[in-house]
Amino acid sequence: MNRCTPQRLSLVFVLAASAMLATLPAGAQTSTEFKPAIRSFPAAALRGEMVVTAPPAITLDGKADRLTPGSRIHGPDNLLLMSGALVNQKLVVNYLREGAGSVHEVWILNSEEIKLKRPNSKASWFSFGSSTDAPGTITATTNAQ
Repeated sequence: MNRCTPQRLSLVFVLAASAMLATLPAGAQTSTEFKPAIRSFPAAALRGEMVVTAPPAITLDGKADRLTPGSRIHGPDNLLLMSGALVNQKLVVNYLREGAGSVHEVWILNSEEIKLKRPNSKASWFSFGSSTDAPGTITATTNAQ
């Protein structure tokens, strides 16, 4: 009572494989070089080197810091990661701080994003500019009396 003979089964596999190859873009079939995508980051995001010591404790550029309770860490593929999975790894990141000064959002950079210039944590803790500012600019307002 075997309805699928080996010949029919092999034909189904060949048809499925050819259908999968037909749906791939032409460049994906021949190119072996992979270039990661470059994401866009908020203008207020700063660059630094992060090491998760014992979550939520981190170090940014060698100085002790903390993650907020609701912090988000985006991996190089933009998937969310848990801070516990990153313990004792040196990572080049872009990050945003919340109003109280703790690190709230982190993006672990891929090889292409690391090449882009960005301000680092030495520039300023607080950015009073909007997220629509030009990339790489930090604006601050002061009250001169």
